[in-house]
Amino acid sequence: MIAQTLQSLPQVLVDGVTLGAVYATVAIGYTMVYGILELINFAHGEIFMSGAFIGTAILLVLNGAGWLAHLPKLLVLLLTLLVAMALTGLLGMGIERVAYRPLRHAPRLIPLISAIGVSFVLQDVVRFIAEWRTGNYIVTGVTLYGSEVNFGSITVKSNALFVLGAAVVMMAGLDLFVRKTKWGTAMRAVAQDKDTAALMSINVNRVIALTFFMGSALGGATGVLFAQQYGTIDPYIGFILGLKAFTAAVLGGIGNIRGAMFGGFVLGILEMFASAELGPLTGGVLGAEYKDVFAFIILIAVLLFKPEGLFGQAVKEKV
Repeated sequence: MIAQTLQSLPQVLVDGVTLGAVYATVAIGYTMVYGILELINFAHGEIFMSGAFIGTAILLVLNGAGWLAHLPKLLVLLLTLLVAMALTGLLGMGIERVAYRPLRHAPRLIPLISAIGVSFVLQDVVRFIAEWRTGNYIVTGVTLYGSEVNFGSITVKSNALFVLGAAVVMMAGLDLFVRKTKWGTAMRAVAQDKDTAALMSINVNRVIALTFFMGSALGGATGVLFAQQYGTIDPYIGFILGLKAFTAAVLGGIGNIRGAMFGGFVLGILEMFASAELGPLTGGVLGAEYKDVFAFIILIAVLLFKPEGLFGQAVKEKV
């Protein structure tokens, strides 16, 4: 039994890292918006879901037209990612302009309610479009890479490699952008103090719009990768996954981009280990059905014992 457990551990670790990459890229969107506006954008999970449907729709159209068989798969995937990122980025900017900017100086509860309302609107709009076009709101997409790669006792799907690779590239690119570019400096200045940044000739509204665009674009691209990894999507996939990504952001330290990345990977790995059958380590007590519960147990524990997160800093309340 112990030998079986040790043999299963690498596979569980690989699956956890792949799942963690999804959580991490979605968590970045939460933490970027919170870092600047101190707003929890609960519509971000539905932006992720919208990206999954946009990517699936593009691939279904190409496949129906017969073009998919004649184009390089990598090129198709990259173009699909770029289109989904552009559309979801614009969607995020539109949500910020319509639902959040007019409420910027309202009590914090009001924008939160607005965010929840936007998430329900996006769910219903996508469901309506999916049922209108396909007759069913549950959609099975086109999988570009369905093969598996074996590394000893570890089996990795080709899609999982693309998910992990693309997620790492996007996260590294965002980190470099925020730390090394002029716009990244402006974003950090606005996050530090919006009023002072405005006095230094920084266009605060434009920086906030850019933040929503980048966070939403990352979420949309992750939705495309999620659809490639799991095949079937529906308008409600963003709800639970969005809450888990928010948990990852809180775990790493809400407002800290690198913390959100780390929290996503930690949550994905812990979740897979909690739900995997590892012989004597679990005795069959834990299973896949407990995966969601475990994520929220982590959230409660973090809020109780270290509410600022692993990489966050405690902030004193102003008197």
